[in-house]
Amino acid sequence: MQSSTQSAPVSKTSLWTGRVLSALVVLFLLFDGVTKVMKEAHVMAAAAQLGFSVREIVGIGILLLVCTAFYVIPRTSILGAILLTGYLGGATAIQVHLGNPLFETLFPVIFGVLVWAGIFLRDDQLRALVPLRR
Repeated sequence: MQSSTQSAPVSKTSLWTGRVLSALVVLFLLFDGVTKVMKEAHVMAAAAQLGFSVREIVGIGILLLVCTAFYVIPRTSILGAILLTGYLGGATAIQVHLGNPLFETLFPVIFGVLVWAGIFLRDDQLRALVPLRR
């Protein structure tokens, strides 16, 4: 079944901008997930300040790596973005609950926008679903 909304093919500039943006997002998420799983000292200290145990942080790191894997696989990238949005929403909720400064609170939100911007710039099907007018 074809969608009645048609979008123009993705330009090479948009495609590569989306790929680069997505790659930077993935590198950051992989770094974050791996440091949680490896129990890096600075990460564990920050986790303790947030009230998380070592076991919880390792689980959160594994969850992040799984969500990131879904984001990286082209056929499941939209599902990955949805899962990462939930993950980042939880991070935002924790920051709000603790009353942390504005940048720390908004960082996961900004990062969520970057997750979706990377896909939006490189996927014409998503552009058809979310048409922006000029």
